[in-house]
Amino acid sequence: MDTTTPSSSIRNFVIIAHIDHGKSTLADRFLQVTGTIETRRMRPQYLDQLDLERERGITIKMAPVRMTFRSSSGSLYVYNLIDTPGHSDFSYEVSRALTAVEGAILLVDATKGIQAQTLSNLRMAQQAGLTIIGAVNKIDVSGHDVDAVVDSVAELLSVPSDAIFRISGKTGEGVQPLLEEIAIKIPSPKRFFSERVSSESLDPSCLIFDSRYDDHKGILAFVRVFHGAVAAGTDLTLVSTSTFFKAKEVGTFTPELIKTDHLSDGTIGYIATALKDPGLVHIGDTVAGGALVASPLPGYREPTPVVFISFYPDQDTKFDDLYKGLMRLQLNDPALVFEPDHNEALGRGMKVGFLGQLHFEIISERLQREFGLAFMTSFPSIAYRVTESGIDRIIKQTTDWPAKPDAVYQPMIDLIILAPGRYLPNIIGLNSVFDILILETKTLGDAVVVSARMPLSELIRDFDDQLKSVTAGYASFSYELSGEERADVVKMEILVAGESQPALTRIVSRRDVEREARSTVERLKTLLPAVQFSQAIQAQVDGKIIARETIAAVKKELGNFGKNGGDRTRKMKLWKKQQEGKKRLKETGRVHVPISVFREILKKTK
Repeated sequence: MDTTTPSSSIRNFVIIAHIDHGKSTLADRFLQVTGTIETRRMRPQYLDQLDLERERGITIKMAPVRMTFRSSSGSLYVYNLIDTPGHSDFSYEVSRALTAVEGAILLVDATKGIQAQTLSNLRMAQQAGLTIIGAVNKIDVSGHDVDAVVDSVAELLSVPSDAIFRISGKTGEGVQPLLEEIAIKIPSPKRFFSERVSSESLDPSCLIFDSRYDDHKGILAFVRVFHGAVAAGTDLTLVSTSTFFKAKEVGTFTPELIKTDHLSDGTIGYIATALKDPGLVHIGDTVAGGALVASPLPGYREPTPVVFISFYPDQDTKFDDLYKGLMRLQLNDPALVFEPDHNEALGRGMKVGFLGQLHFEIISERLQREFGLAFMTSFPSIAYRVTESGIDRIIKQTTDWPAKPDAVYQPMIDLIILAPGRYLPNIIGLNSVFDILILETKTLGDAVVVSARMPLSELIRDFDDQLKSVTAGYASFSYELSGEERADVVKMEILVAGESQPALTRIVSRRDVEREARSTVERLKTLLPAVQFSQAIQAQVDGKIIARETIAAVKKELGNFGKNGGDRTRKMKLWKKQQEGKKRLKETGRVHVPISVFREILKKTK
């Protein structure tokens, strides 16, 4: 198949929106109206390839597709669409898609209005210099003030209200005019030239925005060609790793992979690298032609995991099974990072880095569904920068925490919270539970936009649930990493019968440590079985016990001597002997904490 198309007839764009505002449904109508997918083959959320995406009704992985559109004037265009996720955990997916296109459709649900991720994605699109077309979706749903939502989107984009499209991704109403507007408003592909690539050079220069592993073709690099052309057999270089390879195959997405003769300037497609090592192909990297290694295209940055959780094999799952499962998922999820971990109680495991709580939930479900794995997970943690004796270290493991650090620094996040104005006092009141600093509040129609700053560690303390609770589920929020600040945190150890339990050790804010300590020892008291000697359950910070519970020893019946006229002296001797035995057992015995107890205590508590 030959895909030679004048760059003037190509339009590259994304659909951006808050989660569950109808991006995938609108993409379905685009596929149908342009004839890319036959009606008999259509299914809901066609671009969402994972069962998990369809079940949850959310987009997890970006999905590119090439469509051909003939406008009402008779002109023929090639539309390259990238459908993007809407949750803030996957903002990195959105950011790298934005570098591959020139335009964006900002989609807003008429039944919900502008929400936090709407603002976040819009800001990223504006920073990327994209042309933005506003559209209000779900106008077919009655009982909502569509005009008010249209006006708020127009105000957000600083355009007249009649410039905002009213559409229904479900019925197709308004979709044809929106497709016409894409050809008019979104510019043809732009070009970037690095120091080593001039506008007269024929050497290709492409940006990798995603990848996938193929057993026969190796790693498939999903690319936007910014300059030149790529064909099978072309000599290419991965700039960040200086890896040379020869293109095995090139093609486009319909959305299935379709082999082509070449990828021309301005197009979006894939390059089969024949490389088998996923560590060589980095999302955001530049694929360059020629023997010289060119400077990278704009847009390259490494994904930054922010939450770390250890996975330990459970039941019939082996360590190697867990490792292989994570390796396979990493092939098309560059933000997933992991390293070996070990715990005396739970054995060998993997410490895995995630972009957030939803990212963790998705990976966990995929490991269970796609690979049939069973596992336990540790408490979530973050990476701290710790200074000790003038030396800085990044610490993710509680076992590496120094006894007396000179200083501790924690990652911070900037938050945008959007909710109906009547809930503003409740949102501000969250500062009594979380270490959150409200920076600014402003109105947006009937809603209030709250800008705030707080430690990343607070986010994994059920901030989402608490925010939803105080706003009756109406609030939404988005966040991004924003530097670091000094932290007042401590290492909280849990001891059972005087023995430390590393699996339950955590780094906790000093202001919350007493509450967390009390909660943990109380739960352990209800979960641990009694033994023949009393067990002290203690929470320790800086060598001091700050919370304690005791499980009484199991009592052994000595016989009812007194009632039946037996020798009471004999009974007392046996009782004394038993007490001495318990004392020796307490001094020499060790408490075995069952795996079932770890499983329960590590469960997320509400």
